[in-house]
Amino acid sequence: RIADSLGKRAHIVINKVSAPLRPVVNMLLENGNYPEDFIISGETAKEIFTSGTLLVIVDVNHASYTDEPDLVNMASSLVVLDHHRQSGESFANPTLSYIESYASSACEMVAEILQYVGDEVKLKSYEADVMYSGIMIDTNNFLNKPGVRTFEAVAFLRRSGADISRIRKLFRCDINEYKIRAQAVQNTEIFMEHFAIAQCNANDCESPTIVGAKIANELLDVDKVKATFVLTEYEGKVYVSARSIDELNVQIVMERLGGGGHINSAGAQLENCTLAEGAEIVRQTLQQMQQDGELV
Repeated sequence: RIADSLGKRAHIVINKVSAPLRPVVNMLLENGNYPEDFIISGETAKEIFTSGTLLVIVDVNHASYTDEPDLVNMASSLVVLDHHRQSGESFANPTLSYIESYASSACEMVAEILQYVGDEVKLKSYEADVMYSGIMIDTNNFLNKPGVRTFEAVAFLRRSGADISRIRKLFRCDINEYKIRAQAVQNTEIFMEHFAIAQCNANDCESPTIVGAKIANELLDVDKVKATFVLTEYEGKVYVSARSIDELNVQIVMERLGGGGHINSAGAQLENCTLAEGAEIVRQTLQQMQQDGELV
């Protein structure tokens, strides 16, 4: 929307539209206010990329997490907007780097930027819906890490036409996913009295890792649980979604497994292991960190 207000052509690079993202993409495309090539693949992006192309990366701090890492190497002008803590693998020499680890979400940061760009930038109501929903996801419905600026951003999006009824419908899932989540919760193990560990067999879902993250958030509602760890298998890897409220830094736990994230929301990828083996790795890691006095 900012690029459009400046008379510049913009594209969103998406190689695969996941199930949770599909309603959003469909809503944008069906609106008819965007060109047909508004969303393009990574290969197409590389074909049209020029020395004057500006690449904007949002919500990730590693090139490998983007849909098309090659674009990072091709870009002479790079803008990074992110709310994750930076690591040694962060982007090298960006033209502009706006990193705010205290922000609740990347959507909050973008909402702030929109308010300072100028009055000529007017969000469509469905665009405000998408950004509002992004804040809801990252804050787990405003339960995780919302700040004053979060609610100021939400107020701006409401003034821009965001509608909570439309947004709620974007979060609905099919009955198969609902049953998978219920089964994983039923089989959850409480380890060392305060840690919920669940193995989720979500192979029938399009986006198992998203399902795992939802389960991890749900399990925080269990009394006396300090942190949750949900394991899902996807494309030969075991993904761990870790969540907490305020009693444990799950980021340092996931860093032990080669991952990272935030104090309250983190993750890791495990290779060459099954779900059961991955769960045992999590148990052993928690036990070792407990012995070392690191679980604070």
